[in-house]
Amino acid sequence: MPLPVRQLPDLIAHRGNAAEYPENTLPAIRSALDLGVRFVEFDVQLCADRQPMLLNDSSLKRTAGVDRDALQMTWHELAEVSVNEAERFGSRYTDVGIPTLAQAVNVIESHPGVTAFVHLKRASLRGFGHELVVRKVCEVLKPIARQCVIISYDLAAVHHVRQVSQYRVGWVLPEYTSLAALKCEALAPDYVFCDHNLLTDSAAKLWRGYFAQACARARGAWREADRDDGSSQHAAGIQGNPGGAQGGVIGVRRVTIVTGVTMVTSLLSLL
Repeated sequence: MPLPVRQLPDLIAHRGNAAEYPENTLPAIRSALDLGVRFVEFDVQLCADRQPMLLNDSSLKRTAGVDRDALQMTWHELAEVSVNEAERFGSRYTDVGIPTLAQAVNVIESHPGVTAFVHLKRASLRGFGHELVVRKVCEVLKPIARQCVIISYDLAAVHHVRQVSQYRVGWVLPEYTSLAALKCEALAPDYVFCDHNLLTDSAAKLWRGYFAQACARARGAWREADRDDGSSQHAAGIQGNPGGAQGGVIGVRRVTIVTGVTMVTSLLSLL
């Protein structure tokens, strides 16, 4: 059933407060929660010894400046790597580590009103298989099972989570097509994430039923957002940090709630 209005995820901290801290790190997550965000997203990969870690890319080149594949490194090796994102932050950070999923769980557990969207990345799903990745992630998430939504672009992975667990699930749409609509209806996920760039007039006909209502609203919002005067930002779902806190936009999603599903359309970057 849909969430009460007071619980709608009108703002999701994408990879934590990645505007001000290296993405998918404990400082980024803690900062987002300190700013009052109630919904946070982070990415999960498995390392060589099957430990779930918070990483978006399997390669460490972009975040750590290390030309290695995290999926082929052990947890102990990754513990020695700093993901300071020097290209974005210069020398501002010097020793920001790659957290384990268990460490992120400890942070979320101390904020019982927070919901975490846990994104299973396709590199690990391809490298280790759906069953192993889902099992390892679900085991670690048990202490905060009621606070979690497991999401992925990989439809088979999301379906497997639905089959073997009671976790809420979300599908990140790789495309907005009639075939994707049929797959989505069959899966019946709790959340659907859709990049707003997919919602063009020529991309596909509006999906029937509740999804059509959601997408029609989202399309209208993005047209408003294209205006230059900034007056329509809130209509497009853009929000600054809660409570008047300093800093930029953390990572925003346009959310439309319809019966039985929450459809989330991406405004800034893809998951």
